[in-house]
Amino acid sequence: MTSIKMKSIKKQILLMVVCVAFALLSSTTNAQNTNAETTTQRDGFIFEFVVGGGLISVEDSEGIQTFDTSQETLVFPDLKFGYMLNEKLALTVSLPGNIYEFQDNDRHFGGLIPSLQYWIKDRLWIHGGFGLAIDAPALYDIEDNVNDDWNFGCAVMASAGYEFYKKKNFALNVQSKLVLGRAFLDGDAHRDALIFNIGLGLSWL
Repeated sequence: MTSIKMKSIKKQILLMVVCVAFALLSSTTNAQNTNAETTTQRDGFIFEFVVGGGLISVEDSEGIQTFDTSQETLVFPDLKFGYMLNEKLALTVSLPGNIYEFQDNDRHFGGLIPSLQYWIKDRLWIHGGFGLAIDAPALYDIEDNVNDDWNFGCAVMASAGYEFYKKKNFALNVQSKLVLGRAFLDGDAHRDALIFNIGLGLSWL
């Protein structure tokens, strides 16, 4: 019963996120047409958070779950902190993350990934890195001795984005992200995750 409720809540949240994203996209596109700037001032520290959704496939070395099945997922949280090395290159730390279901419990697969972001053109960028994978219980679904284990490993991330609205040091972008990670469990077991997300990014740079 709890699992059904959580699925319903996740679907409602995903629907709300999509609606908000489309509303922002519509309003900012109109604003861009009337008051657009051709360049963005990129300097100093940068910060970004992303709202959106995607797919996650999880495979367990014990054969409980395989990549054959994928789940719809929320992007939560997805943050980026960094510093501009020059006008086109930034050194960043990314915190991608997605909620998934495993054995009737909600869990979070994410990471802490040192990365580089490079603007190929004024509005188009690519971003990638390698770092720490984190597999943990979702904060709202922690059960002692059932869903309270934290597991760590390694992850690689690649993403690309397009800034469709810019004003001074603020930009809105649409982006896609691919994350592949492995978390090591007790008893020489491991859990792999493959994540693909599409989201709306809000950046201050």
